[in-house]
Amino acid sequence: MFLHIGLDRVIKTQDILGIFDLDNTTVSKVTRDYLTDAQKNGEIIDVCTDLPKSFVVCSKKNEKTVYITQLNTSTLQKRAAKFGNKSF
Repeated sequence: MFLHIGLDRVIKTQDILGIFDLDNTTVSKVTRDYLTDAQKNGEIIDVCTDLPKSFVVCSKKNEKTVYITQLNTSTLQKRAAKFGNKSF
């Protein structure tokens, strides 16, 4: 199945490793360092036009992508659950 994460972007749910809230997770230095490294490595794709609220980490064929989205984690989880997909 696919999950719509904003700005006409859909991703395969089987590729999702996790969905994370930016406000709660960026308190940790580890998360900030992770996102900084992902930015330096060109792994971040920004799919929002407004204030970012969450990020989705995906892996496909050992290639990591981090999507920054304006949707809440609860919204993304509800969309995934609506189609019977796993909980993140």
